[in-house]
Amino acid sequence: MEEKNQQKTMEPIETKRLLLRAWSSEDADDLFAYAKNPNVGPHGGWKPHASVEESKAIIQDLFLGKYSCCWAIVDKKSDKIIGSIAFERDTKRDVPTCMELGYALAEEHWGKGYMTEAVEAVIRHGFSELGLSMIAIYRDPRNQRSGRVIDKSGFTYEGTLRRAHTVYNGEVRDVACYSMTLEEHLLREDNVCK
Repeated sequence: MEEKNQQKTMEPIETKRLLLRAWSSEDADDLFAYAKNPNVGPHGGWKPHASVEESKAIIQDLFLGKYSCCWAIVDKKSDKIIGSIAFERDTKRDVPTCMELGYALAEEHWGKGYMTEAVEAVIRHGFSELGLSMIAIYRDPRNQRSGRVIDKSGFTYEGTLRRAHTVYNGEVRDVACYSMTLEEHLLREDNVCK
């Protein structure tokens, strides 16, 4: 029942090449297909999925449970789920109108601009539809691919918190911190339209 309620409140977002839509329990096979890859999860601090059942539990507990908005990233050309993108409560700021953005993408789709396309669409949605005043994003400083997405999307680097995040295997990592305010977003959108 909870899954159906969330799907009603989460409108799909369409971009040129992608459809961002609510997750469903039936998507576990597609999630497992990319989340089992040891090159995907550890960059974001989570362990590779060990089974389809684990992926199904992640969909139920995180994507449909913990996260405020979590979309499956669907490649319109193949109609396959190739990643995820989500807003959750900002872990570093106790401000209701500030959300943290997180994402993951199947390795075979890295370097094609898909994540930048999804991030920019979700940023617009966050400010225009969710009424956010700020969006934050955090990454491991060693994750250069994510850093490029963040830079292209217009976030401002705030600094690095040293030894600020413990990941699934007990490793303590530094966290590079970025944010974008509503005012910065509107200025950037205005400049893009000119």
